[in-house]
Amino acid sequence: MFSSVASVRGGVAQLCRPWLGSTVRGLASAPPAGKERLIIFDTTLRDGEQSPGVSLTVPEKVLVAKQLSHLGVDVCEAGFPIASEGDFEAVSTVAREVGSLTEGRVDGETMAICGLARAKTSDIDRCFEAVCAAPRHRIHMFLATSDIHLEHKLQITREQCLRQISDMVAYGKSICGDIEFSPEDAGRTDLEFLTEALAVAIEAGATTLNIPDTVGYNLPQHYGDRIKYLIDNTKGSEKAVFSAHCHNDLGLATANTIAGIHAGCRQAEVTINGIGERAGNTALEEVVMALRVHPSEFPVYCNVNSTHITSISHAVARLTRMTVQPNKAIVGANAFRHESGIHQDGVLKEKSTYEIIRPEDVGVSDDNLLTLGKLSGKAAIGVSLSKLGYDMDDEMLSLAVKDFKRLADQKRNLTDGDLHAIASTVMKSAVDGPRWQLLGIGSFSTMQEPGATQSTATITLKAPHDEKPVTAAVASTGSVDALYAAIDSIVHEDVVLTDYRIESISPGKDAMGEVTVTITPAESDHALANKTFSGYGADTDVLIASARAYVNAINNYLHMKNHTQTSQEAKAAAQAASV
Repeated sequence: MFSSVASVRGGVAQLCRPWLGSTVRGLASAPPAGKERLIIFDTTLRDGEQSPGVSLTVPEKVLVAKQLSHLGVDVCEAGFPIASEGDFEAVSTVAREVGSLTEGRVDGETMAICGLARAKTSDIDRCFEAVCAAPRHRIHMFLATSDIHLEHKLQITREQCLRQISDMVAYGKSICGDIEFSPEDAGRTDLEFLTEALAVAIEAGATTLNIPDTVGYNLPQHYGDRIKYLIDNTKGSEKAVFSAHCHNDLGLATANTIAGIHAGCRQAEVTINGIGERAGNTALEEVVMALRVHPSEFPVYCNVNSTHITSISHAVARLTRMTVQPNKAIVGANAFRHESGIHQDGVLKEKSTYEIIRPEDVGVSDDNLLTLGKLSGKAAIGVSLSKLGYDMDDEMLSLAVKDFKRLADQKRNLTDGDLHAIASTVMKSAVDGPRWQLLGIGSFSTMQEPGATQSTATITLKAPHDEKPVTAAVASTGSVDALYAAIDSIVHEDVVLTDYRIESISPGKDAMGEVTVTITPAESDHALANKTFSGYGADTDVLIASARAYVNAINNYLHMKNHTQTSQEAKAAAQAASV
């Protein structure tokens, strides 16, 4: 069906051009004749950020987008621009700063920057405004098509649904040459009606048709059969690229995506580490390595450089604070570890006895100790951070170097994990606009009676608009509780701590501890009610790590609070001017 794809206008046609070949490790060698390119559409920054408790700052989104570009991703869905001022700013910044990059990309093409939009003119306009700065940009439009969504959520008829698809796709096409359409809940939509909806979208100008199993309902055979039926029975299907978008509610997201590829999908929508709403999405690393391990079983290839997978996996895990389970395929801590004596004996004799993937092909090194120490300079530390995927400006690099030097005085052996932690702490602190700065803490405990301890914490912060430090001391039943109470007494923000987690980054008594906290506004009628804000901190002193995490969470909350207030004031001013 894709022999005529070259006739499709815009970026999609270019993405489906013939294989160029590469000798880069981690890239498949030139495929046999007849192989078609699988477009890798990454939605870590949009669907992935919808994971509960995940909130990325603009610098963090730019960092991840740059790593996705270097990885070889074809399309980056950077966010949902109409959702908030912060999301619009993030997508716009990614389009400007990442959309034109070609470094490390095997085909020399830029990564397309995509935004999500509902089938509404206001969403479409806002989305185009956010992505248009990128040389290759796309609008990803969606409208539910299943009867359960039409009846209970949208409360419209099938006929109204078809009319809205036609009108909104045509409107989007009038301002943007690359339109992707998704019939939400396609996995539970009546097949005959779904072919009608897709045909309408194609006629109106959509060049990519995404078939989302929105609630992770389908089984692999069912999803594959559904894709084949749609390709065979949708009028004009030869003019579009079909895409697989699967959720992991039954643990079948990757299996369903692979079934979709075999059935004719030539785009796979994925996320790093499989993060996403509820049980997550199809994991990029799993699809890519399935193609690598079984090249003869697939009619497609992709341009992802798999040697960067581990680095971006670690970065996304630390920035989102979504820990990768140890037994996670490809990127889990145990993925290349062998406990059984029989397995160990086999691997020592010949690795292929129990390893179907070479660790180095996904960027795993046998020795992750850095050749850096307390005498290392800013340039050397910057190069090491860059190799791990952290592209920092001079201000952030200076902060990272300061933390590195302090840690090097406390630890003999520094690992990649330590450097990831330092970089993540700096990135999490890089909130745009006014922010509180942690200057120092002090804590001591006194025994009241056997079995009962009271702790007193002293905290010093610098206020967002005042250079003068502010110090407070508060007593409570625990060190962390006293610490957070002291911070609350200074910042005067009514928030509730909903989650506190602490983990060790590396083995040993001198290991860094990383703390992740989640907060939410205390008032139920607050403009940001039910939203959560996370913070992260790392240090060999867990109290310092705890303080950093809480202050970072408060800064993230204040950043969104200020954005929301500014947006509300702008809307009020516009309404007043129109009266």
